[in-house]
Amino acid sequence: MNRHFWIVALISLINSLSITILIPVIYLYGKQFGLTDFQTSLLFSTYSIAQFFATPVIGKLSDRFGRKPLLIISLFGTVIANLIAGTASSAGLLFLARFLDGITGGNASVAQAVISDVTTPETRARGFGINGAALGVGFVLGPAISLMAQQMSLGAAFLVAAAIALIALLITLFLLPESLKTNAVRSDRLFDLGLKNLIKGLTFPRVGILFILNFLIGTTFTIFTYAFQPYFIQVLHQNSQSLTLLFLTFGSLGVMMQTWGITILTRKFSLVAILFLSLLARSTSFLLMPLWENVTYFICVSILFSVFNSLVQPMISALISLNAKPEDQGIALGLNASYLAVSNALGPVIAGMLIHQSNPETYAHPLYLAGILTFGVLMMAIGTRDRYQVASVNKQ
Repeated sequence: MNRHFWIVALISLINSLSITILIPVIYLYGKQFGLTDFQTSLLFSTYSIAQFFATPVIGKLSDRFGRKPLLIISLFGTVIANLIAGTASSAGLLFLARFLDGITGGNASVAQAVISDVTTPETRARGFGINGAALGVGFVLGPAISLMAQQMSLGAAFLVAAAIALIALLITLFLLPESLKTNAVRSDRLFDLGLKNLIKGLTFPRVGILFILNFLIGTTFTIFTYAFQPYFIQVLHQNSQSLTLLFLTFGSLGVMMQTWGITILTRKFSLVAILFLSLLARSTSFLLMPLWENVTYFICVSILFSVFNSLVQPMISALISLNAKPEDQGIALGLNASYLAVSNALGPVIAGMLIHQSNPETYAHPLYLAGILTFGVLMMAIGTRDRYQVASVNKQ
């Protein structure tokens, strides 16, 4: 792991902070503008849909013109979007800000492309694991920073997020060198930027099946995440402080597994084997969580879940990177981010259809469904493994 890798990992951490600071405030901030619950949910959808269409374009452009210029543009968009949101005087401006943040929100996939450029096949999984750990640290620290910002106002959280994204932008400008060695062949068509690859990408040799698997993995996971917090609070009768401590535990375990854990596991097992084990543990955890309405039991199962859950995305990202051509790293990882963005929009809708606020017991239904569907995805992953597994270059 060279200096360039650690710079992009730092950028990922800072960028993660700018995102997670907003998670606790978007709903309440929308309410300040008189939005209904449905209209507020559209704030999330606007971002996800814009990101779905934008990330493959940004990924394609990063293959064509370089990682650094596109990372700069993307981070600059995040800074401006959060400044608009934090000073918005109308709901329309707030929606505009969320759209702008989504349409320029390809910085995560570009950062992953940089990691692909600066790591070897032997260290690729560890690189994505450390990057995932950086994101995990952001998910631990972000809400805490958000809580302090909210002492001034909800809008202040957006302004703090803008300031943090600006730090990432400055680091990119002055410290991060260009990592792309081979530019993709330019198309004769000016507007051939990659949107068609949202469909075409599913047919990419050895990579398309991974896109499908990760889309299904993301959908089942967001079904779970929609019901997790209300189940913990409503059914188990816990408070927000207990929930925060649980998230801190998740984040800490995730960081440990994505740094030391992946390094140890990849010495003994293939990436595919680790992925299968992680999906099995995730599926089992979802099914076990609601079996007994006891908080100690729930926390124990949740800890088992968090240990293995943190391995899923680094394994998928590493497999996509190793199966994609060197000149297609940006578009491949950008497409992966797009499919995940759609899953982020679909999962909560599916879970919402199963939940009735007047009956808190229904919060268990999405957990059972997520467990069953995740096991189905595992079976699909096992059945199609010959289409994406790679030689065990990760073993030492």
